Amino acid sequence: MRRSIRGSRRAAVLLPGIAAAGLLLSGCGAGQISETANKVPSVQGANFVAGDGKYAVRGALVAYPGVEGYQAGDNALLNVVLYNDSPDPVTVTVTSSDAREVVLTSVAAATSPSPTTSPEQSPEGSPSPDNSASPGNSPSPDDSPSPDDSPSPSPTESPAAGPARIEIPPLSYVQLNTEGEQVLQLVGLNEALLAGQSVTLTFDFGGETVTSPAPIAVPLTPAPQPSPIIERHTEYEGEGGH
Repeated sequence: MRRSIRGSRRAAVLLPGIAAAGLLLSGCGAGQISETANKVPSVQGANFVAGDGKYAVRGALVAYPGVEGYQAGDNALLNVVLYNDSPDPVTVTVTSSDAREVVLTSVAAATSPSPTTSPEQSPEGSPSPDNSASPGNSPSPDDSPSPDDSPSPSPTESPAAGPARIEIPPLSYVQLNTEGEQVLQLVGLNEALLAGQSVTLTFDFGGETVTSPAPIAVPLTPAPQPSPIIERHTEYEGEGGH
């Protein structure tokens, strides 16, 4: 009988010790911060809704301007996805108080450089001053400037550009970025902007308006370090010998 009593006492002592150890282990795990809590999502852009959740703007982001940033008067591409979760179609109008206007243009027109014509490059076939003085060299109809010789419009003035009004079917979305066929473009920024700053955008979903800042993209990888400057000291021949 004494052995059974001693055994029960030992079991009673061990059980509280095991429970206390379990509480200590759980307390250590609860106080730690998970690894994913410190990770920053790689997808940039602003997200907001309008019309009590019927309309949404996702990933509103101005394209990365490079190290030098945007200058006042520059144009900038805007990446955005517009959602219409209502049973009716809606027309979205996009404006910005930080730019002269916002236009909807094709990706090809937005990404191609604007052609420039120097004064020395006169259209082929145009009469020179010497030819106009001679009586037998009158310009023929073939030598007259054709419509093709007129300077082509800049990307913001191309026929594909127009006011930023987007039609969205019911229960659908429209993706506007360089991966699609059309893109939004901010024309004539009011001031110089750097990566990490933002521009103010206003989206009007048929009377339901929402205004929010959209960030300017930052590079996901750091810029390369400049090469070190190596100073070299040279001497002319004959120096140092006197």
